[in-house]
Amino acid sequence: MQNLKFKYSKFLLNKNYNFNRDYVLKYVPSNLLIDAYKTISKWKSYRRTPLYNLNKLNKDLGLNNIFYKDESKRFYLKSFKALGGAYAVEKISKKKITVSCATAGNHGKSVAWGAKRLKLKCKIFVSQNVSKMRIDEMKKFGAEVIRVKGKYEDSLRKCQTQSKKNNWNIIQDVSTKNYRYIPQLTMAGYSILIREISEQTNQYITHIFLQAGVGGLAAGLVAGVAKYFKRIPKIIIVEPDRADCVLQSIKSKKLKKIKIRNESIMGGMSCNKMSLIPWQILRKATNCCISVSDRNVAEVLASLKDKKYSNTSIIGGECATPGIIALIGMCNDLKTRKLINLNQNSNILVIGCEGNTDLKLYKHLLSKGRK
Repeated sequence: MQNLKFKYSKFLLNKNYNFNRDYVLKYVPSNLLIDAYKTISKWKSYRRTPLYNLNKLNKDLGLNNIFYKDESKRFYLKSFKALGGAYAVEKISKKKITVSCATAGNHGKSVAWGAKRLKLKCKIFVSQNVSKMRIDEMKKFGAEVIRVKGKYEDSLRKCQTQSKKNNWNIIQDVSTKNYRYIPQLTMAGYSILIREISEQTNQYITHIFLQAGVGGLAAGLVAGVAKYFKRIPKIIIVEPDRADCVLQSIKSKKLKKIKIRNESIMGGMSCNKMSLIPWQILRKATNCCISVSDRNVAEVLASLKDKKYSNTSIIGGECATPGIIALIGMCNDLKTRKLINLNQNSNILVIGCEGNTDLKLYKHLLSKGRK
């Protein structure tokens, strides 16, 4: 192993931790989780994504198992997002509706794919930071992509005003006070990962590292844990240190909007405010929050590909790396390691949430990580 000297940026223990299955499932209801699996598992190309054991990394860190859920193999979309947007589109689709959304890439691709499956028109709003390659991927599914000046928030605002004006149906994965049902559907779709994992290993997961942007993936998987896992693992939320809105919200005990001065390379996680339902779930269900810098992203991405962590060559995009970075950083800090019981009996789960969804960026990071 070439370098295991990773450090995390910040660590926060959640003093309000109180995991309650019924409380979690109040926000993403059990019947939606059941229906999501029933619906999606009938899709033509559905199959479970692989659960790999990072056996080499495991040995180096002195843990029992490190499981890696590989979402690069999810349908044709190379991302867990395929499960959310496309499922929401199917649930609300009526003849001849037009669906819309704002996206940094993967969510829009899922909505576009879902619209194509059901022969619906699709309008997708992206900020000026979204790469041409990501836009081309959405256009492949027949979506009209509209570029908006500014950041993600600006593209979301434009999507909301245009959709209202033209009577388009917004399929957004961000929940607010008056916009809950569609984000609940997308989170229910994500919960399928946990359903699959519960069938893929008979080992009890002791720690689960969940990356967070606005928190939809993390909350969807926590709902899956509440529904499908017999034992509740320690839940660790991982964010870029440039965009740690979950950590800051849990620290201040209220939903907090933060300032992002420089965007993280982990673009899908570079978010300045949590979505409302994820906040309601994660503020109680999270054991601890950890933030990591962009520094080790390229190296982890290359190590996955070059079989340095396991016997399998794994294609993991930039947002698939933070769980591993955080885990290594925690194992290197004896005090933190002890505090959350990372030891030879630990069975860790990290989420490889995407593959090379932005091929140009992936190639750049791969060559950087190999140096």
